[in-house]
Amino acid sequence: MSRELLELILPRLAKRLNRQLRRYRSGSLSEKSFSARFESLLQEQHAWLANKGYPEIDAAVAVHAAVLVLSGPGLRAEAEEESVPLEVVEYRAVRAAAADVAENFGVSERGATKRISSLVACYAE
Repeated sequence: MSRELLELILPRLAKRLNRQLRRYRSGSLSEKSFSARFESLLQEQHAWLANKGYPEIDAAVAVHAAVLVLSGPGLRAEAEEESVPLEVVEYRAVRAAAADVAENFGVSERGATKRISSLVACYAE
């Protein structure tokens, strides 16, 4: 899987996620509704990539990596709040994403961690 797949999904996901975040922050969406819509959005993006002919595992890894890239500001804030290096928070997030991929696609968590972290590293600041 290449960086190209991530670059394909990032703009689509960013646009839709931003729209949902604005609605949540304005009070138009409850936390429960936001979570449900966020989950649905991720599933839609995964399905879109799969329909484009990408293997399902590659699509899942790309969607998870894109979410982590887009979550960068939140991860930095969390690291600051906890007074830990950003890498600690990023690693926990990557491991959680990898655990989800491993559970749902029957791959090793270690392999999923490696794939997700390599994509996220492409966008490290």
